[in-house]
Amino acid sequence: MAGITAKLVKDLRDKTGAGMMDCKKALGASEGDINKAIEWLRQKGIASAEKKSGRVAAEGAIGSYIHTGSRVGVLLELNCETDFVARGEIFQGLLRDIAMQVAACPNVEYVTVDDIPNEIAEKEKAVEMGRDDLAGKPDQIKTKIVEGRIAKRLKELALIEQPFIRDSSITVGQLVKQVAGQIGENLKVRRFTRYTLGEGIDVEETDFAAEVASMSS
Repeated sequence: MAGITAKLVKDLRDKTGAGMMDCKKALGASEGDINKAIEWLRQKGIASAEKKSGRVAAEGAIGSYIHTGSRVGVLLELNCETDFVARGEIFQGLLRDIAMQVAACPNVEYVTVDDIPNEIAEKEKAVEMGRDDLAGKPDQIKTKIVEGRIAKRLKELALIEQPFIRDSSITVGQLVKQVAGQIGENLKVRRFTRYTLGEGIDVEETDFAAEVASMSS
């Protein structure tokens, strides 16, 4: 993205209300042309979605997805501003897609990075600080490396940071922004629950060979 300055990114952000990373991506796709970048953001629905992100989304729906074989199931709450939108085909399609995404990402436990409890981050920090490959490095460098690793690890736990399973060029968060721009309302993934068949059940394993041997003795 040579030639794309911080000022250019800021100007685009001020004009559209889009996030910094979205602005950088738009300028990169538009070769630094701010007018083309604005159009790119509008086509993606990102600019209008950002402007609506502060509005209250108290309506919505709870959707479900049961994976083939009925071994994994997901319940997910997606919020919008009106019941009319919640009943619409576009909203319901997004709800199904995100629920399917949760089923496909067993390591994802939270909606956003901000939802992750601080103790989880501290635990990850303790693990990373003790890794052998950091031994002997100056504290300043070690801290920077650990911060980068923790940020990456926390993103792996957050749903909206995951590459969308139907289009890996965008994240789930970007997908939500695009659909929000398309339908003209603020959208928010509020919570989800994943169910895995047999999870948490202690299954007693039977040694059939030993059992047969004992019966024949």
